[in-house]
Amino acid sequence: MTSREKVRRALAHQSGPVPVDFGSTGLTSMHVSCVAALREHYGLPRHPVKVCEPYQMLGEVEDDLARALGSDCVAANGRGTMFGFANEGWHEWRTPWGQVVLVPEGFRTREDAGDVYLFPEGDTSVPPSGHMPAGGYFFDAIVRQGPIDEAKLDPADNCEEFKPLSPADLDHWRRELARVRGETRAVVGGIGGMAFGDIALVPAVFLKHPKGIRDVGEWYISLADRRDYVHRIFDYQCEVALRNLATFAAIDAEAIDVLIVCGTDFGTQSSQFCSPATFDDLFAPYYRRVNDWVHRHTKWKTFKHSCGAIRPLIDRFIDVGFDILNPVQCSAKDMDPVRLKADFGQRVVFWGGGVDTQRTLPFGTPAEVRAQVTERLRTFSPGGGFVFNTIHNIQARTPVANIVAMVDAIRDFNRA
Repeated sequence: MTSREKVRRALAHQSGPVPVDFGSTGLTSMHVSCVAALREHYGLPRHPVKVCEPYQMLGEVEDDLARALGSDCVAANGRGTMFGFANEGWHEWRTPWGQVVLVPEGFRTREDAGDVYLFPEGDTSVPPSGHMPAGGYFFDAIVRQGPIDEAKLDPADNCEEFKPLSPADLDHWRRELARVRGETRAVVGGIGGMAFGDIALVPAVFLKHPKGIRDVGEWYISLADRRDYVHRIFDYQCEVALRNLATFAAIDAEAIDVLIVCGTDFGTQSSQFCSPATFDDLFAPYYRRVNDWVHRHTKWKTFKHSCGAIRPLIDRFIDVGFDILNPVQCSAKDMDPVRLKADFGQRVVFWGGGVDTQRTLPFGTPAEVRAQVTERLRTFSPGGGFVFNTIHNIQARTPVANIVAMVDAIRDFNRA
């Protein structure tokens, strides 16, 4: 059975070996320092690791490491990064923690007293949009919004990033889909533009001079007090997204298995960012349109990411057509894995939840990691509907022995 067949069986809720994903998305990968440590552990060629997503400083999981980890998935990569520059023109950069990595040509920084600043589109003539504090390991968004004048608010200002796929985008996707065509692993891809209200994107670190509502707190206020404004943004965004999906699918609809639709978080550790009623009004109509289009025109399974205590919204995610839920944050309130599997396991695929990346993986012992991984595999795997991944990306300073213990536990479970 190929890796792709393993994943497709899981997506169809059929029993079989549990498939694994390490590195096919910016939501299921690991910090660049962990990638380097794993390459050394497995005796793979040592060279600077590519930073494939600078926001979180995620490292590229190359094919040799993917094989060592037993990963069954591969990315169909987009052209650009979260900061608006392309993943090309690689050069070396020494990180504040001393690791030499490869970064794209547009990765241009300014340092000040140990802090590192990164610029939108690599343009150092404009204010920086990303900040890595001294002692940090990834970038935070810098909010660059001025005072809001309610009388002059224009939804079009929050829509400037939603554009038709450009000729350069299309050339990239033709090459990228040709690269993954015939892969024996499951292919995961996404064209962006469908993450309605994603607070990681609201500050628009990829724009030189973002307009509209770009402060996260102000955005959440808008969900309550400016609903007409938000609806107009989402309506425009959805129309552009549907046109882009049709263009993308026309290149090669058979090349990918899973479409990443949305990374919008709806949960905190103990509650939700919005009520079910707000979700029904503001978000559900647009998610339903996207998922309906995908399921009518392709064989893709649609991937929804949301951290946090989202149990009250899971039925709604399913009802609007999402096939996959990630990262399955079992450490949040009311997210007990046994109950999740019992209540939703026949209707949605859990892509994640395999081990806690807040406590167990970074701070536990290898034995504790192995025990939790085995328990989660026993919980989520019966009847399929499970792709193993950690709860979100593996963070910097996670002991390599713990990551290896996780990998070994998965391998032993599938051999049993």
